[in-house]
Amino acid sequence: MWTDEKNSVAEIIDLNKELVVHPAATFYGRVTGNSMSDAGVAKGDVLVIDKSLDARDGDLAVCFLDGEFMLRRVERTEDGLRLLTANPDCPGTEIAEDADFTLWGIVTYVIKKVR
Repeated sequence: MWTDEKNSVAEIIDLNKELVVHPAATFYGRVTGNSMSDAGVAKGDVLVIDKSLDARDGDLAVCFLDGEFMLRRVERTEDGLRLLTANPDCPGTEIAEDADFTLWGIVTYVIKKVR
C-alpha cells in the first residue's frame, strides 16, 4: 500500500491476482544457481511458474533432467528441444533420447529482491 501526493491510500495490489492466471497450476520457486544470470535472473530470485503452459521458443522453463531441476531457455529444433543457459560459464544442455526429462513449467514472472 502506498500514498499519493494528496496523502490518500492507493489501491492495494494482490500479487496472486496480478501474476497468476492458472492458480491450480502455478507454483513459486527460488533460483539457486547462476546459469541464467545474463538474462537478468539471479540466485535468490523468486520465479512464478505455470505448469499449464506449453513451451514456446525462447521461454524460460523449469526443467527436470536426470534427477535435477534446472532453469533454462527453451529452443525448439527440428529434433525437439535444446536447453540454453544465459551464462557463458554454463554450457547448454542437449536432451538425450534416453534421458529422464520433463519440462516442469514455464516461468511467467521473476520477482527480484532489491534491498
